[in-house]
Parts: sequence; C-alpha cells; structure tokens
Amino acid sequence: MISIAEQIAKELNVSPVQINAAITLLDDGATVPFIARYRKEATQGLDDNHLRHLNQRLTYIRDLNDRRNVILKSIEEQGKLTPALSDALNQADNKTRLEDLYLPYKPKRRTKGQIAIEAGIEPLANKLYNDWRLVPETEATAFINVDAGFKEEKDVLDGAMAIIIERFAEDASLLQKLRSHLLKQAHLTSTLVKGKAQEGAKYKDYFEHSERLKSVPSHRMLAMLRGRSESVLKLVIDVDPQQDSAGYSSAEQLITEHYNLRLTGQAGAEFLTKVVRNAWRTKLGLSLETELIGNLREQAEVEAIKVFATNLSDLLMAAPAGPKVTLGLDPGLRTGCKLAVVDATGKLLHTSTIFPHAPQNHWDKSVRALVNLCQQHKVELIAIGNGTASRESDKLAGEVILGLEKIKPNKVIVSEAGASVYSASELAAKEFPDLDVSLRGAVSIARRLQDPLAELVKIDPKAIGVGQYQHDVSQSQLIKTLDDVIEDCVNAVGVDLNSASVALLTRVSGLTKTMAQNVVNYRDENGRFNNRKELKKVARLGPKAFEQAAGFLRIAQGDNPLDQSGVHPETYPVVEKIIAQLNASVSDLLTNSEQLSKVNIADVVTAEFGEVTVNDIIKELEKPGRDPRPEFKTANFKEGVNTINDLEVGMILEGVISNVANFGAFVDLGVHQDGLVHISSLTNKFVSDPREVVKAGDIVKVKVTEVDPARKRISLTMRLDDTIEQSTKPAHKPSHKPNNNNAPKNQVHNKPQKEQRAHKPKEANNAVMGNAFADAFAKLKK
Repeated sequence: MISIAEQIAKELNVSPVQINAAITLLDDGATVPFIARYRKEATQGLDDNHLRHLNQRLTYIRDLNDRRNVILKSIEEQGKLTPALSDALNQADNKTRLEDLYLPYKPKRRTKGQIAIEAGIEPLANKLYNDWRLVPETEATAFINVDAGFKEEKDVLDGAMAIIIERFAEDASLLQKLRSHLLKQAHLTSTLVKGKAQEGAKYKDYFEHSERLKSVPSHRMLAMLRGRSESVLKLVIDVDPQQDSAGYSSAEQLITEHYNLRLTGQAGAEFLTKVVRNAWRTKLGLSLETELIGNLREQAEVEAIKVFATNLSDLLMAAPAGPKVTLGLDPGLRTGCKLAVVDATGKLLHTSTIFPHAPQNHWDKSVRALVNLCQQHKVELIAIGNGTASRESDKLAGEVILGLEKIKPNKVIVSEAGASVYSASELAAKEFPDLDVSLRGAVSIARRLQDPLAELVKIDPKAIGVGQYQHDVSQSQLIKTLDDVIEDCVNAVGVDLNSASVALLTRVSGLTKTMAQNVVNYRDENGRFNNRKELKKVARLGPKAFEQAAGFLRIAQGDNPLDQSGVHPETYPVVEKIIAQLNASVSDLLTNSEQLSKVNIADVVTAEFGEVTVNDIIKELEKPGRDPRPEFKTANFKEGVNTINDLEVGMILEGVISNVANFGAFVDLGVHQDGLVHISSLTNKFVSDPREVVKAGDIVKVKVTEVDPARKRISLTMRLDDTIEQSTKPAHKPSHKPNNNNAPKNQVHNKPQKEQRAHKPKEANNAVMGNAFADAFAKLKK
C-alpha cells in the first residue's frame, strides 16, 4: 500500500512533502483559508482548491482504511484470510472494489443457495459445474431430500443452480469485468410508466429516452431520477440497446467467457446455459443496475453541487456598491412597497410603507415621500428588489431622482432572492426584534447592495436561487460544500471587526458561532476594538482561535495601521525588520510600492518565515486590505420592457446572469422571467462549460430569439451578429441537453430536441457461442 500522502500527491500532481505538511496542519486544527493564506511556506504554495480536494480525499481514504481493517479482521476471525486475499484487500483503492472482495465472506441472510448447501446439494453443484458431460436430471436423483424441501429432481437442480449463481455473484473479478463492460457500452433507458403521461407532462422528453450510460450529464440524470421518484418514469440499464431483449446478451456471453464454459454438445450444456442466464437476469444484472444508477446519482449530485458552489461563489464575490447611505425598496402591489433607509455602515435609520401602485395608486404621494426621505438622509443609492412590481417601482425611483436637486442617488435593481427567508429567520428577529417581518426584507435588499457578501451570509444558501436540483442531492454534502464556499469567500475578502454581524464573524477562519457572538457582546459592552490584541480578551477565544482568525479580521483607524491589512500579527516582527531596514514608519510604507521594492528580503527572513511569506507581506503592504471583488457596475434594463409580453424577437437587451447551469446561462432581463442562453448560443466558439464564458452576476447583452408568454419561456443568444435563423442553430453540437425541470423557479429555457434511439437489425449473436451451446440456448427459449 502506498501512503495516503503519496496517493493524494499523485492525484494533485504535487509532492508528498507538501501533502504531509498540509495533513499535519489540518490534523492540528488549522482551517483551509488559514493554511492557504498563512502557511504557504510549509505547503510550498498549495492553494485553497488543492487543500479542499486534499481534505475531501483524506477523509475518504481514512474511511476506506478503517473499513479495510474491519473487513480484514472479520475474514481473519472466520479463519479464511489467505495471503493472496489479504494482498488483494490491501491493494483495493476504492470502496467498491473492497466490498466486492468482501462479498463471499460478508455475513448475510439465509439465502436459497445456503439452504441448498445445508440440504447437502453442494456436491451436485460442483459436479455439474466441473463435468459438463453429466446428465443433470440423472445426477439430481441421488440428492433428493424430502425433509429439507427438495422433493424431486427439479427442486434439487434449482438448489444447485442457486449455489452456482451465488458464487458468480460473489466473484469480485467477474463483477469488475461486468461493471467495466456496462460502463463501456450500456445505455440508460427511461420510459413512461403506464397511465402517467398527463401527470408527468413535464418529463415528456424522457418518456422514450435512451443514451450511453457513461455520457449522461448530471442535469438529465437528476431529472430522470426525479421523474422516477414521482413514479412517472422507469429507469433501466440496457446492456445491448440494439438487440432484442430475448436474445443472448453480451453480458451473459462475458460470463461464459470468464468461466471458460466451452460447451460443445455436452449433456449439461442446457443446464449451465440456464445458470448463466439466470445469474445475469435475476442477480448480477439487477444488482449492477442498482449500483451503477446509484453511482450515476452520486456523480450527478457532485456535479450539481459543484454548479451550485460555483454560482454561489460568484454571487458572494459580486462587486459591493460600498459604504453609502442606501434606501431599500421592496416592491409590492396590494400590500404596498416597503422602505428602509440604512446608513453607510448598514445601520437602520428609517422604515415606512408607500402605495404607489394598484389598487391604491398613490403615485404622487409616494414620489413626495421618497423625495423627502432621500433629502433627509442624503441617500446615495436606491436598491429596488426584483420581485413583483419591480419595473414599475424602478420607474417610480426614476421620477424621484428627477425631483432631487443636490444629491441624485443611483437606482439599482437587485435580486431579492432569500430576503423573505431572512425576514422570518431567528437571526433577523434578534437583529430587529421590534421591526415588522415585512420591513426586514427591505433592510436586507438595501444592505445586499452595499455589501452582498456581508448580507447574503445571513441567508440559507439554498434560498438564494442559484442552485441546480438542490433538493435532489445529498443535503449533508451540499451544506458542507456551500459552507466551504462561504468560508473561502469571507476569508478572501476579510471582515471589519467593528461592524461585522455574528453571521459574518461565524464564517471567519477559526471562529465558532459562540465565539462570534462573544466578539459582538464584547464590542457592545466595551466599544470598538482598537487593535487585534484585544481579541484575546474575548471569552472562549483562545490562542488557537486567535491564530486562525486574526489575519482575516480588520480594524480601520486602529492603534496599529497593520491591523487594517491582511498581514498576520504573528509576522509583525518581520514588518518591524522591514521598517528598520528602510528607516521608515508603517504609515510611510503602506501603499508605497517604490519604497517597498527596495527591501532586501534576505535580511528580513527568519527561520519560521521565509522568502515566500516575506513576499506576501510586501504585496499586502503595497495594497493593504485590498478587496479581491470586481468594480461595481449595474445593468441598464430597457425602458418600457417590463413584462414578458413586452419582449419582441430581435430585441437586443442588457441583462444580468442570474444562474449558470451545465447547459447554459439564465439571464435576468427585468421582466420577472429569466431567459436562457443555451450553451451553443453563448459564443461562436466551442465551449464545454458555460463558465468559460460567463458567471453569475455578469452583465451581458443578449438578443431575443423566441418568446412564448403562454409557457413563460424566453430564448436568448449572445451571438448578436447572427440573424434569428442563425442564432437558433447551434455553433456546435450541444454537449448538454437542457430539461424543463432543471430551471429554478421563474427561470426558463429552450425545449431540447428529442434524442433518437438508434435501431439496427437484430443480429444472430448466438453464432459466437458455438453451435452446441447455441442449440442448448435455443431449447431453453422454446
């Protein structure tokens, strides 16, 4: 067995030394963001992607080794552990292979084969398997056991068959061959459950669908699995899609070859043919179908979770508008538009409700109210939720801006996904105990424009609306992955220690929810933090937590200018050596690239912090507390285009990428229904992944190619120079087939063309088996 470090190092194409260093740090309680940022010296530069993969594989391999030890002990206690078996178990590099090898020794319920063995029929099974010249019916006579339930030759032969079939089913080598064979040529076939056509209309693309098992994309797999769970679809694995199901399958032929069953007219040919057929159709085929569909589910879930994680990362890392006084407007019709004004730090200043739209139609009164609010609080931004009546409210805001003379705020339509979830949450209740639930949403809308990351961490990621089949995947794995994404994003940006919420602080490296609450409590009781050292006074925040968190917590206008940077307190002595070498103060060095370029690195490195760390410190001093997020920009929705009915084919519009799936990208055009740019319409070049071209939050220009108001479908293209006829033809053969059930609520996309299953003339596959074996099979068919 190679070591865990060697195995993971090979997968990541790095050295075992790097992996061992990272494993030691992880086992010591260090977090991935901390190791990636402040332990580059030890890991020789492993980034957070390497470390996340390492952490995941480390858990898997350790679980595999634990299971291996349990299996070895179990077989040894049975007295059946041979050197060859022990070696095979130790060489198994995945759980499937390990469990295959364990099958013959695994405690199991009493089977037909075991009952036959107990009745003394095993010698007959051995004789018939080893000597094909024997006549099964004649040999079976001697093994009749009335007391055990084997009253006649047929019962005895059925028992012998059960024994042999169970041996086949527990043959790890055969299982591996069959599994490989299925993955190479089998198809996954989906058919409609009788009588479910109307109920399952949304799955009509899968009523008669077949495609190669190895190439089923995640979104189609999850769609079919959902259809099966709703009893609309039936899924099977077809090993020979071009052959009549009654014929002798290639899998059965593989079994005969595996056991070298060269039957040439022997008396036992028909019996053994039946054994092979039943072994495949009643045992091996069914178990492998369950296993492989399960594996496809797992792979599809992994891909779906990856899609969700990527979109969430893009959304969290969206450009912040910054610390500006912001008015949040949560649009509504009958219940009115909820307003909330927050100051530059996100502190709530004012809330109210106006009724500019039907049925009240207090337009002029609402304009005056908004003008007064903007003037009173010197509002710089107006954040408008993109829900019901958003475009009407956008028009209202435009009229308000025209009525202002001094400070004219910018208006921005922002996603309000998850705002209602936050409003009713325990966190919102603690933050605004006296505020009506409906008004909390307006506060969230305002704050998420100021800083999307700081506000969205308060909301369950699954409520933000950037997932793909998020309710169909493993919830524990989804939650863990999304938590990792949030942790990476929060720590990449850094957190203001004096304004961060408990929700945001909880995501900082090394801090638990209790510690985060204690930080806020300390701040409430003692005032703002003036330096990072004060963190050590916070209850239950010990040395280890301080080490992990301090570098990611920033203090503006504190006692030490370094506290507002990403320089870790443990390396402040290195900065002092730089200061002494350049004969300058910290303030003189911050943002002074010319001065910092004169540092003689060799003179400031220490045994603990080498050249890599010193270079990182210098980069941080050049741009202290730099924000990795992009510059703030907004999309300009076309005036007069407020609903899907206002869209016309050929229109060129600006929109925001709201979600990216494997088959294309959804675009918010400001009409309450997102349109789809299929992967083939993103660019004139071939792309295998839409994320090569766009990501969530990007502002793009698109052309409308098709509008179907009845079904609420909008088709778009980013190939703006194409004619409408051209834009509906893919620039390359689509590698993904979208399905109608994959889009999040209020998102639409093209209906895929049906994939045609190829049919070929039936072939005489029996020719490969030898004439006598074919004759025996022919008799069996009759």
